[in-house]
Amino acid sequence: MSNKAKSELYKKAGVDIDLATSLLKNLKSKLSAAKRPEMLTPIGGFGGLFEIDLKKYKHPVMVSSIDGVGTKLLVAGMLGKYDTIGYDIVNHCINDISVQGAEPLYFLDYIGIGKLRSPLYEQVLGGIADACAAAGCALLGGETAEMPGMYGDDFDLVGVINGIVDKNKIITGEKIVPGHVAIALESNGLHTNGYSLARKVLFEECDYKADTKLNELNGESVGEALLKPHICYWPAVKQAIEEEINLDGIAHITGGGLYDNTPRILPPGVNVVFDKKTLPTPPPIFKLIVEKGKIDPVEAYRVFNMGVGMVWFVPPTNVDAALSICRSNGFTAAVCGKVTAGDGSVEIR
Repeated sequence: MSNKAKSELYKKAGVDIDLATSLLKNLKSKLSAAKRPEMLTPIGGFGGLFEIDLKKYKHPVMVSSIDGVGTKLLVAGMLGKYDTIGYDIVNHCINDISVQGAEPLYFLDYIGIGKLRSPLYEQVLGGIADACAAAGCALLGGETAEMPGMYGDDFDLVGVINGIVDKNKIITGEKIVPGHVAIALESNGLHTNGYSLARKVLFEECDYKADTKLNELNGESVGEALLKPHICYWPAVKQAIEEEINLDGIAHITGGGLYDNTPRILPPGVNVVFDKKTLPTPPPIFKLIVEKGKIDPVEAYRVFNMGVGMVWFVPPTNVDAALSICRSNGFTAAVCGKVTAGDGSVEIR
């Protein structure tokens, strides 16, 4: 039996091993742009090779993280729009390691899907490549697993990020003390968390469709508001580190919101008090979900980021410099709270 005949039998079983290769050809330029000089081989090998220049670091520490996009993928499927999903997974992962001061070096993706199809594949992978290129991060490789019978018409997307930081420059939060100031960097929407509750409220209880346009969303459709891509805050973090402004702690506000993510970086003996009056005004999509779902404010600030994508902790003398860096990189930022003596709890009042 010829190789072609064997491939046809596999195709009849639900797996087209030639389709991914064909679709990848359309992404050649994007994939080529998502690279760094340290990459020794192009995408396609059994393993990606990345040579770290150890002369740049006194005591290099690798920092890694893995995450997924969650049920935001279902919203993308409702609209048939997948071009921002790649940005979501890359930017979420980069933010997760940037809070420790790590520069993103290389990224790997995993796409598990019931049946590979176009343009979903090109849009997702193209977004990943573009997001990596924008952040100066190499797309080192990935895996596309076509598994009929496992995913049905759905798919899953997972990303792994690897970065590096000098040991003496790791941001741990241990230097945070009473008197430190909290600075909020605004989000543009749900980013990649809270979609199970959002979908229940908007699509099940309210019976909205993904393309339903609402005045409450300033004329945007529900799907458009939910698909706003996760913001990457690394450019501002990078500049703050380079300018040595005493960025003593960073919290990426993901699932768990302000209540659960902020304590992850607090040292013993301190609390954080956020001021509702100075916290960013949440984008309209949050108000819609909270009001229609009759969600208690405390739960809302635990499930969603509620307009805060990242929180920086700096001494009072560095507030102006920190705000200037955030704004010069295109981020809306403002003082949103303070650190007090306490037991590691978070208050919003």
